[in-house]
Amino acid sequence: MGISVTHISKSYKNVKALQDISFEVKSGEIFGLIGPDGAGKTTLFRILTTLLIANEGSATVAGFDVVEDYKKIRNSVGYMPGKFSLYQDLTVEENLNFFATIFGTTIEENYDLIKEIYVQIEPFKNRRAGKLSGGMKQKLALCCALIHKPKVLFLDEPTTGVDPVSRKEFWDMLKRLQQKNITILVSTPYMDEAALCDRIALIQHGKIMEIDTPEAIVKHYPKQIYNVRANNMYQLITSLNSYEHKHSVYPFGEFVHYTDTRADFNPNVLAQYLESNNLSKVEIAKTVATIEDTFMELAK
Repeated sequence: MGISVTHISKSYKNVKALQDISFEVKSGEIFGLIGPDGAGKTTLFRILTTLLIANEGSATVAGFDVVEDYKKIRNSVGYMPGKFSLYQDLTVEENLNFFATIFGTTIEENYDLIKEIYVQIEPFKNRRAGKLSGGMKQKLALCCALIHKPKVLFLDEPTTGVDPVSRKEFWDMLKRLQQKNITILVSTPYMDEAALCDRIALIQHGKIMEIDTPEAIVKHYPKQIYNVRANNMYQLITSLNSYEHKHSVYPFGEFVHYTDTRADFNPNVLAQYLESNNLSKVEIAKTVATIEDTFMELAK
C-alpha cells in the first residue's frame, strides 16, 4: 500500500481543518484530492509529509508511520508544495544539485528518472530559478522532488497559475512517472484534472464526500442535466433560480447547467417560462454530468 489514512482529524484552535479522513492509495496509483481552496488539502499533505501532527488518527506512507518513522518517510517521498519554494537566487542546475546532495545522491545517479523533464529546462540550467516562467518553475520543482527517486510523490496544487499547455504537459509527465511505479497523490481545485486520476476523493470543509474512480463518481449523479442558453446570461441565471421547480442552477461555460425537481420535466414548459421573463434565443438540451456537477451536488 502506498498511502493509508485512518480517521485523521486536525484542528487549528476552533477551526476544524480535517474531520475523520480515511482513504488508501495503492502503490503506483495516481490518486487525486479534489476540492476548493480551504477544503483541507494542504493540511492533509503536511501531515502525510511529516510537517504536521494530526490531533487524531493515524497514517502510513510507503509502509512507514508518519509519526514514529518520520525520518524514513522524508527519505522516501518527494513533495512539491503549491507555492514555488526553491531557491530563487540559485540557478536551475544549482537547485537540482543542492537537493540531490541533501539526499546523498547525484544528478547522474538518478538522471534516468528526470531526463524527460529536465531536457526541457536544461537550456536554461544557468538561469536563476526566480527568472523562470511558471511552467519552467513547475518542471524544476518536479525534478527536485524526484531527484532522490522517491517511492511516493506528493503534489499540492502543482498546476495552479500555470498556462493550459504547461498543465497538459505536466499531466503527461505524471502518467510517464506512474509507469515507473511511483505512487502519486495530487491535489487540485481543477475539476477537469480529476478525470486524469485513477481514483479521486472529493473533499469540502475538511470532510471527504465521496471516493471512487472519476467515471463511477459521474455515474452516481442522480438527475438528468440540461444545458440552457439564452441571450442574457445574468438574467437567465436569475430566472432559473426563481423557477419553482428548479433543483440546481450552475453556470458552466457558455451554458447554465440546470436540473429539475420533477420526474416528468418538459423542456418546452421551461422555455415558455424563460421567454415570459423577456429572454430570447432560448436553447435547452440534455447533457451529461461532469465531476464538477457531482461535486456541487454533494456540497449542497
